[in-house]
Amino acid sequence: MKHSERTPARTLLMWLTPGIGVKRWLIVLFFGVTALGLGFGILLLHFFRTYPVPPVESILTLGGAPLWLRAVLAGVVGAALVVLAMYRISRTILSPWDVGRDRLIETLVEQRHLQRGPKIVAIGGGTGLPALLRGLKDFTSNLTAIVTVADDGGSSGRLRRDLGVLPPGDFRNNIAALARNENLMTQLFQYRFGEGGLEGHSFGNLFITALSSVTGSFEQALIESSRVLAIRGQVLPSTLEDVTLMADLRDEPSSQTRRVEGESAIPEIEGAIERVFLEPENAPAYPDAVKAILAADIVVIGPGSLFTSILPNLLVPGIVEAIRRTRALRVYVCNVATQSGETSGFSVIDHVRAIERQVGPGLFDVVLVNDYYPALDADANFAYVQLGMSNGNSGSGARIVSSPLVDQQYPWRHDSRLLAQAVINLVEASEDATT
Repeated sequence: MKHSERTPARTLLMWLTPGIGVKRWLIVLFFGVTALGLGFGILLLHFFRTYPVPPVESILTLGGAPLWLRAVLAGVVGAALVVLAMYRISRTILSPWDVGRDRLIETLVEQRHLQRGPKIVAIGGGTGLPALLRGLKDFTSNLTAIVTVADDGGSSGRLRRDLGVLPPGDFRNNIAALARNENLMTQLFQYRFGEGGLEGHSFGNLFITALSSVTGSFEQALIESSRVLAIRGQVLPSTLEDVTLMADLRDEPSSQTRRVEGESAIPEIEGAIERVFLEPENAPAYPDAVKAILAADIVVIGPGSLFTSILPNLLVPGIVEAIRRTRALRVYVCNVATQSGETSGFSVIDHVRAIERQVGPGLFDVVLVNDYYPALDADANFAYVQLGMSNGNSGSGARIVSSPLVDQQYPWRHDSRLLAQAVINLVEASEDATT
């Protein structure tokens, strides 16, 4: 039921929703008020026995009315006074924040529901990971996004080169995606300057960079930024090391290999990507990211650019080791479309094999793929990633699960809602299989 359709009676009943932690305290309040009333009654009884005041005693006994009637009337009056007092107190407390009572209980019920959601860790970067998080935040608040720090293009690259900070762009996008509401602050966080000395910079990138200086650390800046937008979950780096993504590309006609430096340069150079690696190669994993993976119910890798968003995280030794050790269901979300300069002509199996060539086999339990391919315009610069198999197996032991996942408006992307529902279905199926 929409907010505008809720009746006062329905709003009142929402306070009785199981699990929100209200009824138990109402019971405690009842017994507290009862004990307080009992004590006050004993004092009154002692006072009137010691100093008899016949007119007052007559009022208290309601002119000789039956005991049960006196008890009922006292209870009704007491309950009415308690409800009135609580109502007025709540209005007084909430008024400075302009929080309506209906919205308060709605938020409370929603928060309790989301806190009971599955623990999901999503690994990636670019535009794919925010799309996944935007859908998942409606199912659970136990979300952890683990983001690459290899970005060196655009605003993030400029800030990285000029100020020596980790690239904030992917973190900004994922923090905004996890924000509870797409309110003015979230829009401000994503605002990009179009002219002047700040041209090309987004406000969120500058905000995180400034907070890094104010708080003394990039990770604390992420925490404070997340608080500002009141996000559901947390966004963590895969490593705090200042890493550079490198690639070996093979020129098809000559079969010669050339080395390319920088995440933003790799898709711009013609040639097939043979491998990517980090400099330095043994960057230590961020400890909280490892903890989140080990404690997760499901670890989702992707979607995102295969070589420049997903693999940079998996090339951090501690991250891939944690994925292998976790008891969580491990899912790779294959892109719905190929990407020029990275995966042109790739099938689902090509994506899986590319990852396995870099980090070894057996990293996934499930490969989640799109199986719906709307018609494309004649001038489309991408192709759908085709399933290319019908035996339900990726060729590496991982089970293939297919579902319509494409965004109708932007067919090169995943639909956030459909993708999130598919992930939740995998979680529920995994829980059913273990019970």
